[in-house]
Amino acid sequence: MTPFEIDRIPFSKESVTAWAALNRRHTDWPVVYVLDGTSTVTGASTSSDVYVGESRNAAARMRQHLESADKQHLGTLRVVLDERFNKSVCLDLESFLIRMLAGDGAYRVLNRNDGITEGDYFDRDLYRGTFRDVFDHLKDDGVFTRTIPEIENSDLFKLSPFKALTTDQGVAVESILEGYFEDRKAGVGSTIVVQGEPGTGKTVIGIYLLKLISDIATSQQPEDLDSDSMFADFFAAGYPELLAGLHIGLVVPQQSLRNSIKKVFKKTPGLSPDMVMTAFDVGASDIKFDLLIVDEAHRLNQRANQPSGVQNKKFIDITTKLFGVDDKTKTQLDWIRERSHHQILLLDAAQSVRPADVPPELLNALVATAKLENRHYPLISQMRVKAGTDYVSYIRQMLGTPAPSSVPTAYSAEAFGDYDLRMFDSITEMRDEIRERDAESGLSRLIAGYAWPWKTKTDKTMYDIEIDGTSFRWNSTQSDWIASPKSIDEVGSIHTVQGYDLNYAGVIIGPDLRFDPLEGLVIDRASYFDAKGKENNKTSGKSYSDTDLLRFIRNIYAVLLTRGILGTYVYVSDPALREHLRPFFP
Repeated sequence: MTPFEIDRIPFSKESVTAWAALNRRHTDWPVVYVLDGTSTVTGASTSSDVYVGESRNAAARMRQHLESADKQHLGTLRVVLDERFNKSVCLDLESFLIRMLAGDGAYRVLNRNDGITEGDYFDRDLYRGTFRDVFDHLKDDGVFTRTIPEIENSDLFKLSPFKALTTDQGVAVESILEGYFEDRKAGVGSTIVVQGEPGTGKTVIGIYLLKLISDIATSQQPEDLDSDSMFADFFAAGYPELLAGLHIGLVVPQQSLRNSIKKVFKKTPGLSPDMVMTAFDVGASDIKFDLLIVDEAHRLNQRANQPSGVQNKKFIDITTKLFGVDDKTKTQLDWIRERSHHQILLLDAAQSVRPADVPPELLNALVATAKLENRHYPLISQMRVKAGTDYVSYIRQMLGTPAPSSVPTAYSAEAFGDYDLRMFDSITEMRDEIRERDAESGLSRLIAGYAWPWKTKTDKTMYDIEIDGTSFRWNSTQSDWIASPKSIDEVGSIHTVQGYDLNYAGVIIGPDLRFDPLEGLVIDRASYFDAKGKENNKTSGKSYSDTDLLRFIRNIYAVLLTRGILGTYVYVSDPALREHLRPFFP
């Protein structure tokens, strides 16, 4: 017998009043409730909206909602009651249901993004077991359409603005808001830098901030300001007025990630797919933005040969329009700073993977200036890889230059606990293991460095990658490849996975990266087939040596090796490199 019960009644004044008289806990007990657009009479959906809340006096809270214009269209109230509930439990369950509903995608979540709580409390694990039972009951009642694993593997969940932040993420968001509002009050522009390694949640911070600031800008005096909310103070009088007429946007350089975020924004009140832009969109815009948040800012372009003649002309036209002359030293970062009063740049210079990316010295200068101006916010906590914070450093040292002669003494693969880190001598065995992990957990894919030509781009009957008699094809789509139907049978490139999570990543280190006993890690330029990844910059008179190219290829493999949440499998093409790396794997 479940210790909780879920009351389901029509969301109307009469029904709420009658319900309130049935039990004292309806007016004096911590509860969690869900309001949605389902009709309790017909069972039909009258609205695609949902709202989740918690209250000590559910009946009084419902009367407030019934007087609110933005809730009156909702049809059904479900109240979760449990004699064991307290305030901490209710805040946690409220957070859980909001995140699950946003990830499920069947409803638009009407909640503000004022700080989802995920603090620790007594017997939390015990209550968390109950949360899954509550979810199952709500799913049986039509509130959810997918299972928890299906939701947690979806982009809607992973890229949702409704997140419970880590301590350093919460501190960063609060500090960023304080600095941003200080600069707006003073009428001065600002450049804020958020810096973090793979998996520290830079994209989460960007999306979270955009939703939070948009909610503050559009908020009225709240009907029930919850002082327990992490960012409630920013919804108080004075802050929304500072954001009057706000023009805000999110710049995402990578096409696939940009398209995925647009899908999330389409289902999120207060956000719009139009807010998600390329640097070209910003440069060509006639709007002077109040704030631009730039995700993966290290992937912005400097002046270089673009993928098409049209984009080459756009680069010239935008630079000329913004600066009065075609200044070849100007980058897309310069466009963004010219077209906005404030910028929040989310970056990691070690994830730059092409010569056209803004140069590391420019990024380093940005970081140094932000530190001097107290506008630099580092992220430390590892949100993706379950191996812990040291894993990224371990991978980067493993691929370091000069190549380490032994496993770094500060780290050990055994220190990563249950994280499934393995090297394979057979590509077929690694493929089979990835398929097994995908059947068990989903989101398990093969990914590789760009060490084989893309034959199937023009001939779908061909294969691209041949290793020891086993054949593979590159990703058949560049947009949302990970979730595409064919992806389990294909191999993804850096351009389809940067910025995304996998449960298990099967990484193929191709013949573009080799090991020389005297020189350490070296590259085989002829085995690297990303034309834009090794192209000299004739426009700016820059040429890229093998040393330069080694930096990009090392960065690519470091990104690929930090995608897996639960495990990373590795196959190394070059025998000498395989033996050199073997001690790094259990």
